[in-house]
Amino acid sequence: MIRRCCLLVTALLIPVSLLTACGATSSERPAGTVPVPGGTARIVQITEPRSLDPATLGNQWVLNAVLGNALFGTLLINDPETGELEFTMAQSLTTHDGGATFELRLRPDLRFSDGSPLNAAAVKDNWDRIKDPANGSAYLHEAAMMASTEAVDATRLAITMTEPVPNFAEAIYGTSLNWIASPAALAAGRQQFDSHPAGAGPFTLKHWGRGDVIELVKNPGYWDAPKPHLDAITLRTSADTTQRINTLISDGADLVIETNPASLSEVDAAGFPTATVALHGGQTLTMNTRRPPFDDVRARRAVAAAIDLEAIDLAIYRGTSQVPATLFGETSPFYTDLPLPRPDRETAQRLFDELAAEGKPVSFTFTSGPTAEIRALAENVQAQLSAFDNIEVAVEIADITAVMELRRTNDFDMTTSSANFTDPEPALWSVFHRNSQRNLSRIADAELSRALEDGRTGKTIEQRTDAYRRVQQRLNALVPVIFQVRNEPSVVARRNVGGVAQYGYGSLLPEELWIEN
Repeated sequence: MIRRCCLLVTALLIPVSLLTACGATSSERPAGTVPVPGGTARIVQITEPRSLDPATLGNQWVLNAVLGNALFGTLLINDPETGELEFTMAQSLTTHDGGATFELRLRPDLRFSDGSPLNAAAVKDNWDRIKDPANGSAYLHEAAMMASTEAVDATRLAITMTEPVPNFAEAIYGTSLNWIASPAALAAGRQQFDSHPAGAGPFTLKHWGRGDVIELVKNPGYWDAPKPHLDAITLRTSADTTQRINTLISDGADLVIETNPASLSEVDAAGFPTATVALHGGQTLTMNTRRPPFDDVRARRAVAAAIDLEAIDLAIYRGTSQVPATLFGETSPFYTDLPLPRPDRETAQRLFDELAAEGKPVSFTFTSGPTAEIRALAENVQAQLSAFDNIEVAVEIADITAVMELRRTNDFDMTTSSANFTDPEPALWSVFHRNSQRNLSRIADAELSRALEDGRTGKTIEQRTDAYRRVQQRLNALVPVIFQVRNEPSVVARRNVGGVAQYGYGSLLPEELWIEN
């Protein structure tokens, strides 16, 4: 979906001199419709990987999606607008028993860049590695949905699920299950693999200067020739939205992975094409329901009633973000007009006072990630809550490694997380079911879990819509998270860049890109 907004921006984050400096460059000529071969794309991503092992990479726009797609290719993708599946290195994913078992069929004669075969045994090896907690994958939960896998022959993998998951395809294309690396290369160890990764993607690694640049070159053995269209890609990392956008505007980059709504509105107004995937749910303020103060639902309700999300939007995003009013957007077939909790200062203060009178005044630490945007969010929440009595909030800034670790150990009071989805299954089950390893809030509610199970197994839209209305009702009652902003996974490009295509959660497909000089 191409954003073509006409927004009145009252406070620019980008100097006017930079906005006007690009007016006469070749990048102002729109790219045509016929791919142009050759050239190097300069891409700025948001997060640098800690390893190139696909078990450690994140398949979302804000993480390492473009890098994973470049090195390893994809098994399957979806059309973000229609939800339809498109098979790439896989030819099919079929179930004949409502998602209890599946058969994944691969294209024949696929090969990794080291010459070894990408076959069903290689997929099994990679998926087993993601299931192994020792490998530290963020997608352990999705892999654990599979009870077992068996390579039937070179191209067919039989999958038995722990329980029926009819929409298992989304758990593949939305995670690093979509990325298969050479088992032989992985067996050499992570340090060796980081220097010489072997995948079957459109690009191979030339050089990785940690903290600097990742250089990728065209894979001459890519299965979908004549793609990729580009000869090379250089990837740089910046966690700062202003720096990313300034780099694009000053012609230091051809494409930028972006998520900040204020920045997206400004580059839109400056004439830079922006591709965005529409998601439901959103970024959340997640409260740990397993320890004080948020083991008491009144503390969660009080904080949710005290925080003004519109004020956060104005302070951080200049009023340009989508503050979720409902769990599902109106484009979802499961949309209902049941509102999410709204601010109510009187209710918030009454609950704070009630808890304090019982000897349980609300006091917690907001553990923030290192980006300027998330830090500003944490500080804004702290400032808003300081206006109330009987509540104390501290802010702790942690690096990305520490943030990932606290998610594993559950050692936090409040932090940011996400419950993004196109189809709600399996994403909502993963975030809120009592048996899910991805349930960061640790909410364990039987009624909520039953509703999620009904949403998973419902045969009709009507059955599933009813189930997800019950999910929303329980979330409103329990408040394990506060849906703070609707995420906008986006790619901003100069006008001479063509072939910008995304799938899943804003995952950019580098094999489709080309640059017109």
